[in-house]
Amino acid sequence: MNTPTVILLCVVALIAGAAVAGLIFFKLGIDYRKKNAERAIGSAEEEAKRIIEESRKSAEALKKEKLVEAKDEIYKNRTEAEREIKERRVEVSKQERRNQQKEETLDKKLDAIEKKEENLNEKIRQAEDKLSEAEVIKRSQLEMLERISEFTKDQAKEYLLKNLEDELVHEKALKISNYEQQLKEECEDKARQYISLAIARCAADQVSESAVSVVTLPNDEMKGRIIGREGRNIRTLETLTGVDLIIDDTPETITLSCFDQVRREIARIALEKLIQDGRIHPTRIEEMVDKARHEVEQTIKQEGERAVLETNVHGLNYELVKLIGRLRYRTSYRQNVLNHSIEVAFLAGVMASELGVDANLARRAGLLHDIGKALSYEIEGSHVQIGVDVCKKYKESAEVIHAIEAHHGDVETKTVVAALVQAADAISAARPAARSENYENYIKRLEKLEEICTSYEGVEKSFAIQAGREVRIMVIPEQVNDEKMVIVAREIAQRIEDEMDYPGQIKVNIIRESRAVDYAK
Repeated sequence: MNTPTVILLCVVALIAGAAVAGLIFFKLGIDYRKKNAERAIGSAEEEAKRIIEESRKSAEALKKEKLVEAKDEIYKNRTEAEREIKERRVEVSKQERRNQQKEETLDKKLDAIEKKEENLNEKIRQAEDKLSEAEVIKRSQLEMLERISEFTKDQAKEYLLKNLEDELVHEKALKISNYEQQLKEECEDKARQYISLAIARCAADQVSESAVSVVTLPNDEMKGRIIGREGRNIRTLETLTGVDLIIDDTPETITLSCFDQVRREIARIALEKLIQDGRIHPTRIEEMVDKARHEVEQTIKQEGERAVLETNVHGLNYELVKLIGRLRYRTSYRQNVLNHSIEVAFLAGVMASELGVDANLARRAGLLHDIGKALSYEIEGSHVQIGVDVCKKYKESAEVIHAIEAHHGDVETKTVVAALVQAADAISAARPAARSENYENYIKRLEKLEEICTSYEGVEKSFAIQAGREVRIMVIPEQVNDEKMVIVAREIAQRIEDEMDYPGQIKVNIIRESRAVDYAK
């Protein structure tokens, strides 16, 4: 046997031995793990039995404890129920005793009433007997009087009544006169009392309306931008609004002057928007003026709704509510007409409540009594007649229309509500510092000035500015040429001199302007 073969056999023998040894060790490992697993299973079963036994013992102990608690609770509830039943039995016994005592008292009262009723019946019977006896005596005496006087019963009655009537004529006249005087004094006292009460309950403030508004600027450089190149910006703003802009040395301030509060408010809002926006040129000014007009219209609507809610007047036509809001920008002798109307409605309602009259109707008539002043600038006629026509148009009641018609004494008052509105109007206007006649005359003079200017053919708009020292007139270019402008200016100036009284002089300024507008798209 050669050497390689021997080596190969040795290697094979070693591999076989290693395999056999591996098998032996693997089997020993399996047996060892099996024994460990059996021991672990046995320990787990013993532990499980121990836990189950402990749980059973704990459950039995808990069961006994809960049974004891339940018995204690049952005993406690039973004791409480027995105590409550005992108390109720005692209360029922007391109630039974009280009822028994009441029954005994009622029996005694019934006995006393029966005795009084018997006594009363006896007295009634005696009174009837005496009346019968008196009637017999009366008939016998009347027969005796007829024999003595030679008058029958009817003749004697007629004679006595005739003499009594002659004697009482004078006394009746005196009593009627005294009663009328007393009634008049009492009515006057009552009227003073109701008016004093209404005045005392009216705590309205009064601030005199101003003819100027002040706009604050962020800096003095803004004045130059508002004036614009060659004054085109300020001229455009004044032309569109009819308001005079006063730019002087007062730092960071521009004054707007105009007697018409609506124009002045539109100009103020537009100017503030322009200052805030920063872009100031004629086109932008026109846009801002349009926006300001819309804002003022919205404010008028809101003011009308506020007045209606404040006075608790319901069911007014929507157009009437807007007209009421327009009174926010109307004044009467420097007194704001909207505040005056609300005050009159409140005063009339208070006095109506005191007199037992319909307070809602009185407040409605008081709120609408000056509604004609909202249109007095546009429609000819007194504000009373305008108010009557407007309320008839929007189907107001006859009582309200009569109160409006009679509140200045144009017609005789026929209802209590009309008299109350008349009194409330006088009370509101007569309060100290409520009105100023000079301011009202000034407003009327400016209105007259604009009315004269707009009455000429070809005049589109006219605005009184500079406190009435100047009137600015815009004419239609197609109807008034350059040569005719001079003639129109002279005619207007001559008519102002003939028809108006004014201090100093009035400048008539006519503006004729042609525009061409297009849009780049």
